[in-house]
Amino acid sequence: MKAKIVTVNDRMQRNYRYQLTQPPGRGFDPVFFPELTPAEMLRLGVFGGKYMTDCRDEFPASWFTRAKLSPDGKDPALNFFGVDASQPLSVWRRKGWIHPDDPRGWFQWYCRYYMGRRMHDEDARQIGRWKAIRRHVRQIERNCERGDISCRRRQRQALLHWAYDSRRI
Repeated sequence: MKAKIVTVNDRMQRNYRYQLTQPPGRGFDPVFFPELTPAEMLRLGVFGGKYMTDCRDEFPASWFTRAKLSPDGKDPALNFFGVDASQPLSVWRRKGWIHPDDPRGWFQWYCRYYMGRRMHDEDARQIGRWKAIRRHVRQIERNCERGDISCRRRQRQALLHWAYDSRRI
């Protein structure tokens, strides 16, 4: 694949440039196997609809078809499980979870990774964080009847935010 350069100009980044070196949705690290694509996550309802409202030009238009977005502010009712399962970005910054290349956090990293951007050290860090969230799958499996999506809705919503399809647990 011939590398492509993407230039980002949105509310959080000006003239940020990155290179796509893999085809979209391919070339993932073998230990990283998300159950949902970014487009599926946006259609299901994640982050109260506030994520990605000013950066549509960076990603395929198809991602935003039927996406549950709220440009005026976070609306937890748009989330698949109808609950707020997010911490403010300020908390993420304070805990050191934000990388300068992805000021919106994990989901922004995942969208760019999905599109084909690779950053060896940051990819390893974010994939490690993704793997650590799996502990919530185990908690739902231990405490809920299989298929009871009303059980632990906040935890299930948080898993959706990390591309785990918690509707199937």
